[in-house]
Amino acid sequence: MTSPRVRFAPSPTGYLHVGGARTALFNWLYARHNGGIFVLRIEDTDVERSSWEMVAGILDGMKWLGLDWDEGPEVGGPHGPYFQSERLDRYREAAARLIAAGRAYYCYCNPDDLKAKREAAEQAGQSWSYDRACAVLSNEEISDREAAGAPRAIRFRMPDGATAYDDVVHGRIEFDNSVLEDFVVLRSDRYPTYHLSVVVDDIDMGITDVVRGDDHISNTPKQVLLYEALGAPVPRFAHVPLILGPDKRRLSKRHGATSVMEYARQGFLPEAMFNFLALLGWSPGNDRELFTREDLVTAFSLDGISSSNAVFNPEKLEWFNSQHIARLTGDEITPRIEPVLREMGLWDDALRGERREWFHRVIEILKPRAKKLRDLAEQGRYFFTDPAEYDEAAVKKHLAAPGLAVHVAAWRETLAGVDPFSPAAIEAALRACAESQGIKAATLIHATRVAVTGQGVSPSLFDVVALVGRDTTVQRLARLKQFLDSTSV
Repeated sequence: MTSPRVRFAPSPTGYLHVGGARTALFNWLYARHNGGIFVLRIEDTDVERSSWEMVAGILDGMKWLGLDWDEGPEVGGPHGPYFQSERLDRYREAAARLIAAGRAYYCYCNPDDLKAKREAAEQAGQSWSYDRACAVLSNEEISDREAAGAPRAIRFRMPDGATAYDDVVHGRIEFDNSVLEDFVVLRSDRYPTYHLSVVVDDIDMGITDVVRGDDHISNTPKQVLLYEALGAPVPRFAHVPLILGPDKRRLSKRHGATSVMEYARQGFLPEAMFNFLALLGWSPGNDRELFTREDLVTAFSLDGISSSNAVFNPEKLEWFNSQHIARLTGDEITPRIEPVLREMGLWDDALRGERREWFHRVIEILKPRAKKLRDLAEQGRYFFTDPAEYDEAAVKKHLAAPGLAVHVAAWRETLAGVDPFSPAAIEAALRACAESQGIKAATLIHATRVAVTGQGVSPSLFDVVALVGRDTTVQRLARLKQFLDSTSV
């Protein structure tokens, strides 16, 4: 089997969204699994809506996910250029070839008139297709229009019969050509339509397999006919299921973030998004869910793609993210969380130096509760600075015991002398202090948690206290006593 050549061809009319990223990922995995070539090209012939900002956004999204391309922008390659706006002559040459071969014809119809006819038919509840008025023009009529400089498009001449292709995901698909109108391949402004540009590009770039969304199924018979009319082999097609929101409607902005870089800003790991997207419409054939990038390259095949639509579940994505966060070492997490800590004013360069080991221990006890990278910083703020205030609910629930200020003062004195300052020694000292004060250990545990973290919940308190340190904990207990003395709690 020849090594496959696949492509991802986004339009720079928006940032890289989830659906496009999943399509790119499937193509990338297929190429990497089979030792093939992954081509990135930019379909920027929509001049009014395309922008360099969007191109940069797409490239950033691809790089963040780790989807490197073998040919395309910033990389080059033997089949460039990889921007459609730089390939207009190729499309015009192909359209001329279709005219010369009798597979297409000039259309002088006014686009506005055709649009009006189509809309009128739709309002009447009827279907409408081009009536081939220009397909039967005589040579004299064509010459007159050419001499008058009449604007003209080029339409593909639909043959009789049917057009069929074998889809890797859906099996044999066949269309009756009678329901497919003679479609425009080159507009009167000499810009190609999607059908012509994508086929010419795929031919020139030697694409062997086209992996794309289900919404392109109806486009495929027209493109199959174009491949054949241009004398090129038809690539293999695999149309992957659409991605739906939890409400089973097509994924859109109403479901939250759809740009992959927005997920990056929210604190999702690229490894987690990669893993999550791979399983949206594809299965390894077992119940396994957690994969590394390398695992997915080994396991991936087009045969594993489902024909059913996939559902984007934000809670599931958070679960994947938490699992991949748990897999990271302290050294791997540090450069990812540093920007967040800097933003919050909590970063200290010592966390990469003499406090590195301590910082890694902090990360380890925060990991189990973290769904996003930012959670590590926000939930662990008290490791880096004193709590600004106590959580109101925690105050009401845990600081209402009679005489608590006295008990906190006794515990503070006891804690100051604990040696070694380890979780086990701290716990033993607290329980002994509580017993001597005639109160339950839980009373001191909850009060200490509020004093140290400002919250009513945290990782194991004794681990937290050991990491916060003796001096800081003693100071925070003193502050809590002052708070208790100054309130009616």
